[in-house]
Amino acid sequence: MSSVAIVPAAGKGKRFGSSLKLVANVRGEPMLGRTIQSLLEGGVDRVIVVAAPGISFAAVAALHDPRVTLVVNPDPSRGMFSSIQTGVDAAEGEPILVLPADMPFVRGGTVAAVLTAARLGGVISPRYRGQRGHPIALPGRLRSEIMKADPASNLSAILQAAEEDRLELDVDDPGILRDVDTPKDL
Repeated sequence: MSSVAIVPAAGKGKRFGSSLKLVANVRGEPMLGRTIQSLLEGGVDRVIVVAAPGISFAAVAALHDPRVTLVVNPDPSRGMFSSIQTGVDAAEGEPILVLPADMPFVRGGTVAAVLTAARLGGVISPRYRGQRGHPIALPGRLRSEIMKADPASNLSAILQAAEEDRLELDVDDPGILRDVDTPKDL
């Protein structure tokens, strides 16, 4: 089966001070574009970007790649997990990687390593210097649990239930821990 990645991109960017956070320039490219490119360079077959209603990411050229699909979370106020559910509902394939849109510093090589490990089954969490990060790879068998969960929940609850199948993959990529919440984070 082909791999798929879910990119939650429906947040308001309050801490960043602007709803334009995901189009902020990161090394000459919109933040969301860098996140998508990391996944594609790492070998993900399909990328599902989950946006809020009425949000335009016209400046993000990566959204025009035929491997990328934009879907809308009708009520992102429920939280990021509701965006993950929206993405999972639109996704086919496995493993299912989850990489928040505001994590543009993850390397394509790290995505490739997570994908390789995920093909053995189980939940894969990359780890840098003892800390878990993203992208997290989920086996397709967790799809129904994700969809049944309360949209106001979080992915951690699903991961705790699958803890015995969780593998931590040590990587040399500090980008797995580096999300952008404020302009200083850039």
